[in-house]
Amino acid sequence: MDYPTQHPHIVVHAPALDGSRRVTEGDVTLGLASHLDDVIEILRMADLDRVEVEESDLIEWQGGGPDDWPGLPEHDDI
Repeated sequence: MDYPTQHPHIVVHAPALDGSRRVTEGDVTLGLASHLDDVIEILRMADLDRVEVEESDLIEWQGGGPDDWPGLPEHDDI
């Protein structure tokens, strides 16, 4: 018998007043992100690093997409 493959449903919530966004899988909070790089790291730590953060159908972006981080200065690569 074939069972449906379980895929995680990741939600990056709408930005808070400080611009940070909560990242959840179901009812579990995985972390708090201040930038797209944080989302990538949170998913890596949850062993979900194979998910294409910016293009995956497994991630629901609420209140803006992966480029929307209002209220925060531009992220500088060091």
